[in-house]
Amino acid sequence: MRAVVGAFVLGLAFVPQSVAAQGQQKSPPTRDEILVAARAIIQKARFATFATVGEKGEPESRIVDAFAPDSSFTVWVATKPLTRKVAQIRRDPRVNLLWFDSGSSGYVALSGRATLVPDAAEKERHWKDEWAALYDNRNHGDDYLLIRVTPLHMEIVSFAAGIVGDPKTWLPVMLDFPSSAPARLDTGRKTR
Repeated sequence: MRAVVGAFVLGLAFVPQSVAAQGQQKSPPTRDEILVAARAIIQKARFATFATVGEKGEPESRIVDAFAPDSSFTVWVATKPLTRKVAQIRRDPRVNLLWFDSGSSGYVALSGRATLVPDAAEKERHWKDEWAALYDNRNHGDDYLLIRVTPLHMEIVSFAAGIVGDPKTWLPVMLDFPSSAPARLDTGRKTR
C-alpha cells in the first residue's frame, strides 16, 4: 500500500512540470471533449480507487477493477456481498471513484450514488472472465454482487487533452450530471 501511495504522490509531483510544459488551458473544453478525455484516462488507468463513507463518517478507499463508464457515464463495480463497502453503501450511498494515469499525470474523479444490484441478468452483462477465481457463482446465489454508480459530478485534469483547469488554484475542470448540465471550470466560466 505504501508503494501505491508513494507512486501516486510521486506522479503528482510532476503535475506542475506537465502544466508548464503543455501550457495553460486555451479555452474551456466542450462537454464532449471532457468525456472523451475522461474515457481515455480511465482506459489507461484500468484500476480505480473506490471511496465510501465509513461507519464514523470517514472516507474509506480501496482499489477496484471497475467497468468502463457506459453512455450515461454510469460505472459498474463487482464485489462480494459481505465486504465492508457493501455495508457502507447500505448506510450511505455516496461514493467516489478516482482513476489516475501515471503516464500523463491525468486523473478523473467521479462522485455518485451507489446502488447494490443482485440481478442475474446484470451479473451476466457485467462479468470479466479473469474474475472466475474470485467468485464461486457469478450468476446465482450470494457470492457475486454488483454496484451501480450513477454519476453526479466529475472532475478531470488531462494534460494530453489540454484540460488543465485553473493554473492559480489548481481546481480542475468540472462536469455535473445529468447530461444536460453544462461543463464548467472552477472559475465558474461555462464551457461551450
